[in-house]
This record gives sequence, C-alpha cells and structure tokens, in this order.
Amino acid sequence: MLKNYFITAWRYLVKQKMYAAIKVGGFALGIAACFLISLYIQEELSYDRHIPNADRIYRTIVEYNDPGAYEKGVHFPAPFAKTLKEDFPEIEKAGRLNASSLFGAGSAEIRRADQPNNSYEEGITYADQELVDILRLPMIYGNAKQALAEPNTIIISQRKADKFFPHENPVGKTLILNDNVQKPYKIGAVMQDMPATSHLQYDFLLTLQGVELFPGEQTSWRNKNYITYILLRPGADALQLEKKLTRILERHVVPILQAEGNAEALISAKNTVFQLQALRDIHLKYDGIPDSWTKYGDVRFVYLFGAIAAFILIIACINFINLSTAKSANRAKEVGLRKVLGSYRSSLIKQFLTESLLYSVISFGVGLFLAWLLLPYFNQLAAKTLVIPWRAWWLLPTLLAAASIIGVVAGVYPAFYLSAFQPVSVLKGAVSRGSKSSGTRSFLVVFQFTTSIVLIVGTFIIYRQMNYILHKEIGFEKDQVILLQGTNTLGKKVKTLKTELLRLPEVKNVSISDYLPISGTNRNGNPFWEEGKTVVEKAVDGQLWVVDQEYVKTLGMKMTVGRDFSQDLASDSQAVVVNQALVQKFNFAQPIGQRITNGGQTWTIIGVVEDFHYETFKREIEPICLTLGNSPSVVAVKVNTPQMAKLVQDLTTVWKRVAPHQPIRFSFLDESYARMYEEVERMGQIFSSFAVLAIIVACLGLFALSAYMVEQRSKEISIRLVLGASTFHIFRLLTQNFLKLVLTALIIAVPIAWYGMQTWLQDYEYRVAITWDVFIVAGILTVCIAVLTISYQTFRAAFTKPVKALRNE
Repeated sequence: MLKNYFITAWRYLVKQKMYAAIKVGGFALGIAACFLISLYIQEELSYDRHIPNADRIYRTIVEYNDPGAYEKGVHFPAPFAKTLKEDFPEIEKAGRLNASSLFGAGSAEIRRADQPNNSYEEGITYADQELVDILRLPMIYGNAKQALAEPNTIIISQRKADKFFPHENPVGKTLILNDNVQKPYKIGAVMQDMPATSHLQYDFLLTLQGVELFPGEQTSWRNKNYITYILLRPGADALQLEKKLTRILERHVVPILQAEGNAEALISAKNTVFQLQALRDIHLKYDGIPDSWTKYGDVRFVYLFGAIAAFILIIACINFINLSTAKSANRAKEVGLRKVLGSYRSSLIKQFLTESLLYSVISFGVGLFLAWLLLPYFNQLAAKTLVIPWRAWWLLPTLLAAASIIGVVAGVYPAFYLSAFQPVSVLKGAVSRGSKSSGTRSFLVVFQFTTSIVLIVGTFIIYRQMNYILHKEIGFEKDQVILLQGTNTLGKKVKTLKTELLRLPEVKNVSISDYLPISGTNRNGNPFWEEGKTVVEKAVDGQLWVVDQEYVKTLGMKMTVGRDFSQDLASDSQAVVVNQALVQKFNFAQPIGQRITNGGQTWTIIGVVEDFHYETFKREIEPICLTLGNSPSVVAVKVNTPQMAKLVQDLTTVWKRVAPHQPIRFSFLDESYARMYEEVERMGQIFSSFAVLAIIVACLGLFALSAYMVEQRSKEISIRLVLGASTFHIFRLLTQNFLKLVLTALIIAVPIAWYGMQTWLQDYEYRVAITWDVFIVAGILTVCIAVLTISYQTFRAAFTKPVKALRNE
C-alpha cells in the first residue's frame, strides 16, 4: 500500500504541474532560508565555546554613573589586573590585553630580521603571560607557559609562521616591527590560528613583560589602557565578587584623589561600579561598550534572523495548506468515489499525508540546492564565511527528520479536511464546505502583508539614512584625498616623501598625521580644563590630535575664527586649533587667546575649525584639540586630477624611490569613510532581501487564497456572467475583499513600522526624519503587488466559459 500511495502521489504531482511547482517552490524557499539562518545562528551561539574553563573566565567592565552622564568601558589602569589577583582570593589569574594603535599595536610593517622587505600585517596586540594562561592558547611550537615571560618576545599564529618561516620551526627566531631594529622581537611560540568563532582575532601577541608605554605608566592609576580578563577559582561566585570590586577604588584610587583635592574626580569615583562579563557573552552582549579592537556580533540579529526563519517556515506550511484546500473541489469526486468503492478514511488520510511527505522531501532537496546557491550572497549579507557541513554525520539524518516532521505538520489539516468529504454530498456537487471559515485565512493575509509593509518601510528609511550620511556636510573634504599608509617606517625619509609628492603637478597639499576623521586611525582621549581650574572645575573630555601645519588645508576644513598653524611661527608649537564643540563646552565667548590644559601641558587657542564628523553619525561630535607634533604613520595627499590611475602610478614611482623595500599601501579617504557605514548598508540589504522574501511568500499565500476563492465561487461567477456581468465587475467582485485586507494590513503596519524605525534611528545622533511619503509609497507598492498577484486568477475566472462550471447542474 505504501508503494501505491507514493505512485498515486507522484502521478498527482505530475498532473498538477503549476500547483506542484508553487507548493515545492514556496516550501523550498522557506527551507533554504531556514537552513541558512540556522547556520548563522549556530555559529553566533558557538563563540568562545572552544576555550577550556570558559564558564570561569570573565572580562571586567567599568560603569560610570556621573550625574547627567552614563558610560561603560573595558579599559583599566596597568596595575588593575595585578591588584585584582592580590586583593581577591576568588580570582585565580588576571591577564591584560592592549590592542591600541596609539601604542604600536593594531597593525605594523613586519619582516624577518634576516630579510630587507617589509610585509604589512594586522591583528597585533600586547598581551601578558597571564592572559595566555587564562585562555590556554594551544601551541604548535614552543612552551605556552613561558612564551611571553621574557621581554621582547612574541607569539605568532600558525598561518603567519607559514608565511614568514615556511616549513620550519620559528621559535627563537627574530621579527622586526616597523623597521625598529633597536627592538627586535624573539618568537616565543607559535599558536594555533584563532578560530572564526572567537571574539579575539589576533595573529601576533607582543609581550607586556618589561613594557612601559610611557614613564610611570605601569604603576599609574590614572591612565586606562588595558582590557582585563580574569579566571575565577572553581566554585567562586561571580555575582558576589562583583559587589566587592569597588574596594579597589577605595584602597587605591580615592586616596590619590583626596591627596590632590580633586572633588569632581572623587564624585566620579564614588559613582563608579565594576561588572564581570562572562566570556561566552562577550560576542553577542557587548551592550554598546566602545571597543573598536574586539570582534562583536549583535544578539538582536540572532533574534531577528530566528524570528524570520520561524515566520518563513510557518507561512510556507500555511501556503501549502491553502493550496491543498484550494484544489479541494478537484479532489472531492476522487474522495467520494474511493469511499463508495470501500476506502476507509484512515487510508485516505495516509494517502494525503504521503503526498505531503513527498512534497516535503522534494522541497528539502530543492531547498538545500537553493541554500548552496544563495550561500555566497547570504555570507555577504551577514558578513560571515559560513559553509554547509556536507560531511557532518548529523546533516542527512537531521534533514530527513525535519522533512518528515514538516511534511506531516503541513499535511495534517489537508489530509483530515479532504478525507472528511461525504460521498453523497460530493456526488451532488455540494463541496463548498470550508469557505465559510475565512477568518483564519484573512488573518493570515493581514499578517503577511503587515510584515511585508513593515520591511518595505524599513528598507526605504535605512537607505534614506545611508544617503543622508554619505551626502551630508561633514566638515571636511573626503573626495580626491589619497592616504599613504605605513609611512612610520620611513623615519626622517617621510619628509623627503612629502617634498617629492609636492613636486607632482596634480598634488595640491600633503599632510603627515595618523589622526584622521575615519575609523581605524589614532584616537587620544584627554581631559581638558581651563588653565588654573584643574581642581575646582570638572574636566571637558575630548580628543588631542597630533597633526602638522598642512592638516587643515589638506582635509579642506573651514576656519570659523582665528587662524591655522603657520610654518613661520615657532610659538605655534604651544598652540592649538580647536573645534566648535570644545568652544561650546567651555562657554568661551572669545576663544582666541584662551589657555587650556590637560593637566600636563598647556596650550593657547589660535583658531577654531568648523565641527567635523570623525566617528559615525551614532555619536555626537566631541571636543577636539589639534596640536603640532609627530604622528607619521599616514600621509594624506590632496589631489586634483580626473586621471586617478595615472596619478597612482606616479605616486608608486615616488614611493619606490623613497622606500624600495616596502610595498606601497594606499586607500582613498572617501572609500574609507563609506566603510564606516558598512553596517548600515548591510542592514539595508537585510531588510530589502527579507522584504522581497516576505512579498514572495505573501503573494504565494494570496495566490493560494485567490485560487481557493475562485474554486469555491466558480458557479456563482458563471451565473453572473450568464446574466450579463462584465469582466470588470467580476474582477472587482473577487479583488475587493483582498484589497480590504491589504489596506487593513497597511493601517496596522504604519504605527509598527514608525515605532520600529524611530527606535532604530535613536542610535544616531544625526538622522533623517520619518515622513509620510514613505508609508504612501510602501502602501501603493504593496497594493500593486497584491492586485497583480490576484489578477491571474480573477481574469482567468472572468474569461472562463460559464458552460464549464454549469454543465453538471
């Protein structure tokens, strides 16, 4: 019998090609989306699960609750880790990490000591031996317990060992960073490559043993430069430990502030608390902590993707049900005849469930193929490198089990619905049952199109915000500025490079500074006071950027008051150019000539530049001081030429003359600026992709319902046509109810979409306004799509000859 069930199911599938294609296509689309999203969620939830004792490892977080200000951070003073271990017996180990480019981490030009050519490398951080012990990094070569125990030692990853020292054990050999031959690094160990599911992604670990970033830094409680990880002893209670951590402030920080008489800092210290963040929570639950060196995810994306996966799968199943019941009239006589000939209802149920299973298995096969086909696009969409685990033992059993479960779930209602037809009623033509229970189907249409409209509105607003970001006045000129990177290795030759570049006719200005208004360049947070008011007034927090005399001109910044730096005035070495935000924070009516200090150095304000965006639009523009000094890692070249390719060749020629042993690296400022908003662009792509997917699924459902309605009302339509009804009348009769449902969905979707996007825009200090035209366009688009979807069935019904439906009456 089972074989007969499958043969019958296959014959019916082949006979109803269009409906079978829609059933399989809708199912496969839902399955492909669910499969891809499942891969994404599985990877996101697996971060840092590979680390031994991960349940006992925590990262420390500081929370500032000053009156009128709230901030979280992960950076602590150098003595903090050692103090934790000494003061709290619950802590077994405490290790530190510093990935700041300000102190030589982040990226560097690296070469073997016995070779002249540099190679640009990223993924560099300072770490101490305790951190290696806490994370229990597996080593390919070397002793993990002594790898960073000595000064000037380094751990490198396996892939970098293969690059610099192919086919050999590099332990004990030497690397040179940024051509600093006075400070070579001896390789202490080679670690396994950090897996993709680690929130730490580093290839080079520089020892902190014997390192002092500046004089007195390792004993100072003032400067916060280190991320701290701790390993608790077995059985230690992290929540109880959290409550005790403020003792560090009482014992080590407050006495210093009291001795200085710094009342504002004392208030800040008393409003400071510490938290412990579980290692496994770091990737998804970063909670807005500013830390640009750690790879973070977003738990909201996990929830969003998971909800979409469930939604698509449910809608695919319901569409399957609708399409099955829509063809009920065609199968009613089959059911009636089978029952007359002695078939039991249980046999019919098995038959219909077999059909459903067959559809499900075929859909899973097609869905898996679609998932493989769409995986590159999905990886780009989600910024992942997911792969389908074809060789995993669990893949085939899981797919078969899922196909069986979904096939049964989707086929239960049609099976019981179709098998319940009574032979007498069927043979009389009374097969209209079920058409009265339209409430659930109407709810489904409203739900589908509400979701679709919300996603369409979200797509429009996200792209508007992206367009606003890329075209708003940002306070500097980002076009036709080329950034030459890695110039800190040139030493005194960097000025020679600048002179040679200025000889090119297309070059207008050249500036040497690695403090730039794009992410990934140097930042230097400082407190500022008006001179003489360090103790009595609260500091103004801002940035102190080291630049040269051509910085403002090269980046096209606008002076609003005062003057720019001058080559001819030696006194400018003690001067600063500030932005408008700093003037407003200090309430300077006449800023020129005012003197400000960061507690260690004092400057005179000689000019004010218009505020410029140097971080994403999510953050308010903060105070900035530009001061003269040496920060030679990046050379910015302002050019004016339509032939950029030729200019790049000329720049390369100049570079080779100055730095023959180092490949040129360059980028364009406008492209680097755009990359700061890849997340926004990705969000737009996600919303637009899901909007298209939701529309397709919704249209399949609407197609099913329209087919069902036409099937149920075929005789009514035929009678109306016989009595003289026009095609337009029939079209309006069949579409008006569906259009009412779509308009209802629009009314429901408007406040949901407005609230959702208003919440999303709250992340941005500078944002677009949500206007009504977005909802109007989304509504018109949705109505047009719905009408086009229904039109096939309605026009088909309107042009069908009445005799076909009435011949049996």
